[in-house]
Amino acid sequence: MASPIRPAAGFTLVELLIVIAIIALSVGLIAMSLPDGESARLEEEGARLTALLEMARAESRVSGATVRWVPGADTPEAGAEPASGDFHFVGMAVAMQMPTRWLDRRTTVEVVGAHALLLGPEAILPPQRVVLRLGERRLELASDGLGPFAPAEAPAAVQ
Repeated sequence: MASPIRPAAGFTLVELLIVIAIIALSVGLIAMSLPDGESARLEEEGARLTALLEMARAESRVSGATVRWVPGADTPEAGAEPASGDFHFVGMAVAMQMPTRWLDRRTTVEVVGAHALLLGPEAILPPQRVVLRLGERRLELASDGLGPFAPAEAPAAVQ
C-alpha cells in the first residue's frame, strides 16, 4: 500500500516575509522611542547644574555672602584661591566642597550677557540665563530673578 501524500512542513515565503516586516517595524519604533544619548546627558548636566546653583543660592542667603558661579577656570578675583575645573563658585565657604567638573567633559557653557551668574544673597536678583552645549545639542537654563533656574522655553517661531 502506498503511503498517503502529506503536505510539506514549514512556512511559506510569504509568511516569512510578513514576520520579517513585523520585526523590522517593531525595531524601528523602539529605536525611535529611545532617548538620544547626548540629549539625555545634557539634560542630566542641566538638572545637576540647576541643583548646584540653587544650593549655592540658599547658602548665600543663609551666610549673607555674595556668591557667584563662574564657568571655566578663569583667573580668580584678588584674594581668592586659584580656580581649577570646568566651573567654580566664588564666595562660598571653604567648608562647602562644591563640584567643579562636568559629568561629561565635552560639555561647554556660556553665561548670556555676563561673565558669571550672581546667586545672592539678595532675595531678588536680575534675570539670568546660561546655555549648556554638548555636541549638537543645546540646553538653556534661566531664572527670572525670583524663581529657581529651570530649562527655558524655546522662543516662538517668527511668522
